[in-house]
Amino acid sequence: MARRNVSSSSCFFFFFFIILCFQLKICSSQLSSNYYSTSCPKALITINAAVTKAMFKERRMGASLLRLHFHDCFVNGCDASVLLDDTASFTGEKTAGPNNNSIRGFEVIDTIKSQLETLCPQVVSCADILAVAARDSIVALGGPSWVAQLGRRDSTTASISAANSDIPSPLMDLSDLISAFSNKGFTAKEMVTLSGAHTIGQAKCLAFRRRVYNESTILSSFATSLKTNCPNAGGDDNLSPLDAASPFSFDNAYFRNLVNNKGLLHSDQQLFSGASTDSHVTTYSTDPATFHADFASCNDQNGEPQSAYRERRSDQNQLQEDKLSLITAFRLY
Repeated sequence: MARRNVSSSSCFFFFFFIILCFQLKICSSQLSSNYYSTSCPKALITINAAVTKAMFKERRMGASLLRLHFHDCFVNGCDASVLLDDTASFTGEKTAGPNNNSIRGFEVIDTIKSQLETLCPQVVSCADILAVAARDSIVALGGPSWVAQLGRRDSTTASISAANSDIPSPLMDLSDLISAFSNKGFTAKEMVTLSGAHTIGQAKCLAFRRRVYNESTILSSFATSLKTNCPNAGGDDNLSPLDAASPFSFDNAYFRNLVNNKGLLHSDQQLFSGASTDSHVTTYSTDPATFHADFASCNDQNGEPQSAYRERRSDQNQLQEDKLSLITAFRLY
């Protein structure tokens, strides 16, 4: 079984859970909370146990699994396309700019998939594993829970170009962020809600150096504290927490940071910059219960992936070649 090289580098931007709340608003009737209750009744327990074990070994893994799921969902829907290795017919998403030497957690998904293939072969999709693992990561870090809607199919293709063009950049201004999320079916308020997932995780110096040394919307003492780990030259891969106050707690500290001009990324601080999203940030900064409730509510609206060609993969990073051949033949004839 071919394996891929798993990056040990960290996220350099957007650890959103955004991911889990993907409102693609199509085919939602195909999803069900009890989708595996008969075909693989131990699926959710197995996923949760593996996530718990991985996070006990490395607390940071929770944020990594969230980001992995987000980068999957933001490109043609939540279809596990981000897990696919390159093939003769396409170049996958792993080497796209936002992903290369950045997204991580593949080995955790590998472990879960292997365990589930032993329990119930070719039943649980990789896309559902990603969705549930991300949800369980949030819960483990003190965040809200919700009933996961399941039944996604796995994509049989991936797109490096879509990954490069669709995944939001940490350098985006507010108008570009609103446009990027609107293209995926999100309102500006939902974008702010989901951005609250930046209350966990880390970012690379490369992603926030410009903000630290050139922007006036950052608290001077906060900028000074970051410069030791993020020099003006070099240290591109050095990590700093997106929320230094409570980096391993899924709380509302991210929003309090923004109100105090302590957003790590340019794109973070843009949410509180004297514009239309300020009121949402202010509300969440003083009301953690509302933030958690809104965040969980988003996830009740999960949709079926947009990808046109899907299957269930027994190996999360490889296609089932016989099924792909049949699909290709059907398309051609």
